[in-house]
Amino acid sequence: MGLSDTLFGLFSDWAMSSEVIAHERPAALQAAHGEVLELGFGTGLNLPYFPNAVKRLTVIDPQDLVPKRVAERIAAARFPVERARLGAEHLPFDDNRFDCAVSTFTICTIGDPGAAMREVLRVLKPGGSFLFLEHGLSDDPAVAKWQWRLDPIQRVIGRGCHITRRIDRLVAEGGLEIVHLDRYVIARMMRMHGTIYRGAAVARK
Repeated sequence: MGLSDTLFGLFSDWAMSSEVIAHERPAALQAAHGEVLELGFGTGLNLPYFPNAVKRLTVIDPQDLVPKRVAERIAAARFPVERARLGAEHLPFDDNRFDCAVSTFTICTIGDPGAAMREVLRVLKPGGSFLFLEHGLSDDPAVAKWQWRLDPIQRVIGRGCHITRRIDRLVAEGGLEIVHLDRYVIARMMRMHGTIYRGAAVARK
C-alpha cells in the first residue's frame, strides 16, 4: 500500500467515524439479519452496529484500507466475517444466497451502480432485503446546482465519490422494490454532502 492509499484510508476512517455519521448507522442497520452481504466495507465502521440477528457477514470492497485497524475490528465482531477484495458490479456468489444486503455511503463510489444493484438482486433470496444509508442529490434546486458544480472536484478528492446520484432511482432501476425511504439532511453537515437517502428495498422475484 502506497503513502497516498494510507493517507486516504486514515482520512476516510476519521471522517466516517465522526459522531454525526455514527449516529446514523444504528437505524439504518437495525433490520439486518441472517446471512448478510455488505457492499463497500471500508474500514469496518458498521461492525459494532449490526444487531444480534446477523449470523454471518460477507464483506466486499475493492480497496484494503488501514488493514491493521480493520483486522482488529473484525476480530471484535460478534459473528464470523468473510472478506473479499472486489467491486460490487460482478459478485462471485451463488444466486439467492443472502438474507440481507447492506450499503452505507458506498453507492456514491461504485463505477456502475446499476450493475451493482442487479447483482444485489441476484444474490438475495426472494423476499430478501437491501438496507441502504447513502448521500446523494438534493431535492432543493439551489443545493443540487452546487452539487453538480462541485461533483468533478468531489470525484477526485473522494476517489470516485459522487454527490449527484439519485440513490432511490438507482436502487429501483436495479429491480429492487423500495418499501421504505427517509430523505433528510444530517445536522451539522453541509447540505451538499449531508443529503441522505435511508431506506429498505425488497427483492421481489
